[in-house]
Amino acid sequence: MEATSADRESEDQPVMEGYETISAGALREKLAPLDRESYTAELCERFADKIARIMRLKRERRAIVLAHNYQRPEIFEVADFIGDSFELARKAREVRDADTIVFCGVHFMAETAKVFNPERSVLLPDLRAGCSLADSVTAEALADRAEELRKVYPDLKIVSYVNCTADVKALSDACCTSANAAKVVNAIDSGNILFVPDQNLANYVQTQTAKRIISWDGNCYVHHQITPEEVARARAAVPGIVVIAHPECRKDVIAMADAVLSTSAMMRYAKESPADKFLIVTECGLSDRLLLEVPEKHFYKSCKLCRYMKMITLDGVLDALENLRYAIELPDEVRAGARRALERMLELGA
Repeated sequence: MEATSADRESEDQPVMEGYETISAGALREKLAPLDRESYTAELCERFADKIARIMRLKRERRAIVLAHNYQRPEIFEVADFIGDSFELARKAREVRDADTIVFCGVHFMAETAKVFNPERSVLLPDLRAGCSLADSVTAEALADRAEELRKVYPDLKIVSYVNCTADVKALSDACCTSANAAKVVNAIDSGNILFVPDQNLANYVQTQTAKRIISWDGNCYVHHQITPEEVARARAAVPGIVVIAHPECRKDVIAMADAVLSTSAMMRYAKESPADKFLIVTECGLSDRLLLEVPEKHFYKSCKLCRYMKMITLDGVLDALENLRYAIELPDEVRAGARRALERMLELGA
């Protein structure tokens, strides 16, 4: 369904700044175009009050809020930085002037923030915010599979998509994100790569490299559910529409796309392209953000909601700051191993 959008400031604000609050009226004017029935005047009044309380607590706690692109639109109002996995990992690594990080995303993302900030408090507003893709691989299973494969491929290296737990990262030679997966794989010193855990992303990377990619049998349920039939219906209904797909999508969906991009690259592409009609093929949160930030263009949705991302709410953020929960903790050896793999990603994939 087509929607219009309202302006918002750029996400790339300096850390520990941007504590202005928003009125209920202004909030409704901004959010109602996304879903007028849901963002009622009454709801926006409640949201505005919570936003003001969160902003006050951020000052008191010397806290920053990092938020993923797939978050609820109202979460963006309290975020100091919004981005994809790669941008958030880099931003977490750069945190200086803060005592507490509230991570509005899923569990493995908060772990990454803790990896780079062992002395700071890293809070995840809802511990239920996990990831079906991350759950598809365990450190024990990965160690067993790598040992087996090295009998055949002695030079085997493990590249793990950041959508995995810290203990899986700790066993990896390098991490990657959807934005830099092909670059990392092509730069690492091996011709044989065990790529975990996303099979769809592994399949896409295989089209971008001459190396042998051995994929794990996992997928993001949100992207895997999007079908080529949905894309075809949009193309038929809107002549000239530009299809932008995430590389976690299935091969038959990616084959229909005009561009295959990470979420941050989708944002840039949509803003810079001369086209004015786009089908956004990823989790629906990104479509909402585009609708808010690029009012002069038209965006159509071929997407699903991630139930885990949507577990993060303003109530949860407020509770996290009031009660300093839920704190992420990692064993030192896991943190050190995961940091090594993440630093390798930042080195190879920059």
